[in-house]
Amino acid sequence: MLASGAAREEGCVTTARPAGPARPLVVVPTYDEVASLGDVVGRVLREVPHAEVLVVDDASPDGTGELADRLAAADGRVHVLHRKGKDGLGAAYLAGFAWAAGRGHDAVVEMDADGSHLPEQLPDLLAALASGVDVVLGSRWVAGGRIVNWPWYRVLLSRAGSGYARAVLGLPVRDVTGGFRVYRSDVLAGLVADDVASQGYCFQIDLLRRAVVGGRVVVEVPITFVERETGTSKMSRAIVVEAVRLVSWWGLQRLVRVRGSRRRPRVAPHR
Repeated sequence: MLASGAAREEGCVTTARPAGPARPLVVVPTYDEVASLGDVVGRVLREVPHAEVLVVDDASPDGTGELADRLAAADGRVHVLHRKGKDGLGAAYLAGFAWAAGRGHDAVVEMDADGSHLPEQLPDLLAALASGVDVVLGSRWVAGGRIVNWPWYRVLLSRAGSGYARAVLGLPVRDVTGGFRVYRSDVLAGLVADDVASQGYCFQIDLLRRAVVGGRVVVEVPITFVERETGTSKMSRAIVVEAVRLVSWWGLQRLVRVRGSRRRPRVAPHR
């Protein structure tokens, strides 16, 4: 487990798993995920029986929303938020976060509906949050992390994207773009208090950037990312272009702030 932030502790290994959050909420955005949603929700609740799941469906034409309603009717731990249309990953998560506000959850999880994030690894992420950190990233690029069934060009694109964002934004983590995460609820509320610029996958970079700038403690836990076996990826060229544009802009803002602080004149003490 790699840590960053004010209370960084690198190379720390423990054998006992601390108890996780008492009432975590797993937010699962969906669009055309009818083939995988039921399995993912069932596995989450088996692994973490005290968790609740919020499905945020963007009016999926394949019946995902109707399936989510049936899951909710069968199990009180499952909730559904129906949105009017497809409006981007970031917008779906923000809607889920707003739904969760004030409902007593002490941790909020981001998780894909397509099975690429293994529910069996969720207890490890929750345990890491219980160790006193603010944000836990499920990481593909730390020791022990891996990807299954990605072609070489997807691996190259992901590594290049994370590397560019790390360098430009000064982020002390390996997997900048990963979407399997856990936030302390109070910390998450502060991260989304201001407008979030990105509605696509760059949303993940934006929240991480805000956490690091705010001095929050972030840890990475190795995960196995499994390429989806059903449905289609939501990644597009427009999403990649948005990410490059926003990361470059944030990097420029960071550079201006750093240079401004270096040029700030020192004031001699009054004698």
